[in-house]
Amino acid sequence: MTLASRGKTPDWVEAGLKYYRLNHFFQHHFGQRVWKVTLDAGFHCPNRDGTVGTAGCVFCNMEAFNPNQTWNVSLPGIAAQIDYGIDVLSRTYSARAFVAYFQPATNTYAPVEKLRKLYTEATQHPQIVGLVVGTRPDSVPEPVLELLEELSRKTWVSLELGLQSIHDRTLALLRRGHDFAAFLDAVERSKRHGLNVCAHVILGLPGEQPADWLATADQLARLNLAAVKIHNLYVPPDTELEKWYRRGELDLPTLEEYTGWVADFLERTPETCVIDRISGNLPAQYLIAPEWCIDRGRVHRFLVAEFERRGTRQGSRVVGG
Repeated sequence: MTLASRGKTPDWVEAGLKYYRLNHFFQHHFGQRVWKVTLDAGFHCPNRDGTVGTAGCVFCNMEAFNPNQTWNVSLPGIAAQIDYGIDVLSRTYSARAFVAYFQPATNTYAPVEKLRKLYTEATQHPQIVGLVVGTRPDSVPEPVLELLEELSRKTWVSLELGLQSIHDRTLALLRRGHDFAAFLDAVERSKRHGLNVCAHVILGLPGEQPADWLATADQLARLNLAAVKIHNLYVPPDTELEKWYRRGELDLPTLEEYTGWVADFLERTPETCVIDRISGNLPAQYLIAPEWCIDRGRVHRFLVAEFERRGTRQGSRVVGG
């Protein structure tokens, strides 16, 4: 996935960026701007159906994370969702090329032949140039990895693994239903299949201090991942997280605090690692707090200003680098 290489100035630095943005990678890899079309294939989650757990993660609200809710439409088929997403993005941004992003729930949690049908339907669309599959690290059996490897010979593929933190005490508090060892195993096996791996992390999780998420940054740096997606802690409705927030048991950072944390994290992230996102958000009707994360452009501007104030960028302080 990465275009930057050790020992020379990365393309994104030469372009005047402070971190290796996903749109910069897409522009160079595909030769044009590329947009994600988010898809809901109706998958379930082992942390909700009783296989691993029944309550789900403390921040999980499946309706809020559904892209069809974002668009306020109901489109059950993959082809229909792709066509609708392309239409919206084309009219809004004059977009012409897209990657199919299987996002909500656990998008590898099905028989491999069902996955083959869904992934193939998406990648065969003439305007789809790649495939992104979001899943849990405990839900990537070998047949699924073999399928993704097969598809990667025909199109660009990224496998997104939800980690959130390397600390098992935090994962238990979040009711993730897996430990850090499961993530390490999933990364090792995925890389053996030649797959691009993107890790999801959340900064500011309950019970964690800056040293904890910097340890997460250092550990991920050692794994030489293709990409990292960073989210702030935000509160969806009808979740355990909302109950903690209403009881005053949850501290959420200001925008200034958060972008300082992201700068700390990215300084310890190798310059070859693509940064998929620097913050998360939800449609306004599903977001309880913090309000500042709705404006992703503002988060980016604050982060760039913080890097400029420090005189640093992504990769400036990689431990052992």
